[in-house]
Amino acid sequence: MKQLAIFTKADLTIMQNYPLSVKIGRTQARIMEYYNALEGNVYVAFSGGKDSLVVLDIVRRMYPDVLAVFCNTKLEYPELRQFVKTNPNVEWLRPDMTFAEVIKEKGYPIVSKEISRAIYYARKGSFWALQKMDGKFKDGTKAERYQRYIKYRYLLDAKFPISSACCEEMKIKPFTRFERQSGLYPITGMMAEESYLRQSAWMKKGCNSFGGSGKRAISNPISFWTESDILQYLKLTGIPYASVYGDIVEENGKLRTTGCRRTGCYACMYGMNREKEPNRYQLMKQTHPKLYDYCVNTLKCGEVLDYMGVAY
Repeated sequence: MKQLAIFTKADLTIMQNYPLSVKIGRTQARIMEYYNALEGNVYVAFSGGKDSLVVLDIVRRMYPDVLAVFCNTKLEYPELRQFVKTNPNVEWLRPDMTFAEVIKEKGYPIVSKEISRAIYYARKGSFWALQKMDGKFKDGTKAERYQRYIKYRYLLDAKFPISSACCEEMKIKPFTRFERQSGLYPITGMMAEESYLRQSAWMKKGCNSFGGSGKRAISNPISFWTESDILQYLKLTGIPYASVYGDIVEENGKLRTTGCRRTGCYACMYGMNREKEPNRYQLMKQTHPKLYDYCVNTLKCGEVLDYMGVAY
């Protein structure tokens, strides 16, 4: 049975406009609720990036002994891996596949997870995926929420493979294996503003989900935060963060970083078609030219971006 939403977009907008002090308090409450319900059997999924760093800092101010877990995909900027090493009580994981193997066997991650997944299955002839790419429900009626798929139908004819398998292979599988072996449950730094999927998940579950019926327990206690909140928290607390971000400065009344804006997997192309220039690849060309050359030429991501008409 389809799960009904417990929150609306209006609820999210209201919470995103709370002052930071209120957000911190609410986040602490969600963490406490989750920690107590699972009897302290929790860990922080720590990427080394600023979002998960903020979550780790809040969690450890409350529960200093909580373990952090980092998955070394080899797609992190070197400064990020070095920063992770400076943090205590961090366990390192490693995926079974490399990114090069994933894109060769499964496909390139482009546009978004949901779009890449639909393209992958549409190419295999899956009816539901073909209907989505036409902006329709399974019964053939128009679906407003799938209209955005239509403009990506041209990718069905691309000569390169496309899929959403990258995150599954590089991160989800290693963390799932760790959770099964350790009996610990994750706290993450995911935010609803980052994607349609994450917004939808928050509307259905809120910040905490306690599993049941075979589902995974997970806490996303800063789901209702924004990028501005993260930067404000880092300035407020003064905690160290990875040097790849550069400095946090104010420009036109808004905070921004002078270095990388996002640090996830440097080769990832999700959302690049919507980024303002200089986009992540253009910035990488300036700051990490060897990694840029590896992505554009060795992994042939440049050919993918050329096909999509995305500058790099």
